[in-house]
Amino acid sequence: MNPQPDASSDLWQGHKPGDGAVYSSDCPLIIGKGLPGGGARWFQNPPPGYGGAVNVQALAQQAVSKMALQGPAIGIAPPPGAKGVVGLPVWLWDNVSATTWGPNTASASAGAVTVTATGSVTQIVWDMGDGQSVTCTGPGEAYQAAFGSAQPPCGHTYTQTSASMPNGRYAISATATWVVNWQATTGQTGQITVTRKSASSVVIGELRDLNN
Repeated sequence: MNPQPDASSDLWQGHKPGDGAVYSSDCPLIIGKGLPGGGARWFQNPPPGYGGAVNVQALAQQAVSKMALQGPAIGIAPPPGAKGVVGLPVWLWDNVSATTWGPNTASASAGAVTVTATGSVTQIVWDMGDGQSVTCTGPGEAYQAAFGSAQPPCGHTYTQTSASMPNGRYAISATATWVVNWQATTGQTGQITVTRKSASSVVIGELRDLNN
C-alpha cells in the first residue's frame, strides 16, 4: 500500500512501520496466492506479485537446523572413573557420526526453490582445564591397549596432578567448528560456520615407585 497505514493501524498486526509492510490484496497479480480478497495484510517479505522472492539464506539456515549438529561425542583415555598419570598422554577423540563430525546433509524448500546444505567439522579445540588447549583437525583415534605409551594423534600430557582442581578433576571442553556449504536451485551458493561444544573431565595423579 502506498502510502503505508499509520503506525497506530491494526493492519500492522503488532509490528511497526519499517518492519515488513502492509500489502493490498486488490492487485490482480496476487489473486488466489494467499492474500484475502478485498483487504490488506502485513508481510515480513514481499508476497508474490510484489516482487517477492524466496530468501535463500533463510532456507540455508533452515537446512542447518535440520542437521541437528552436535558437539563432539567425546572419547577419552583414561576414561571417566579411571585415573591418568602426570607425564603420560591423555588420548582424545570424537566418536564420529553424522551429527558429531559429518558429513551431514539436509535440504529446505520454499516454493520452487530448494537449498541443499552439507557440513563437516574442520577442527576441534580441546580446552584441557590446565590453561592449555589442543587444536585437532581430525577426529582423533580411540585408544586401544595395544597402543601402549604411543603418542596419540590428538591428545595432551599433563604436568601436574588434578588434586587442586574442583572435585579433583580437570574440566575438559571440546568445541567443534562446523563449516556448512550450501547451494540453491537458483544457482546461489554460500557458506555458514557454526560451533558446538561438549564437556568431559579427567583425573590425573602421580605415578609412585615403591621400594621394598
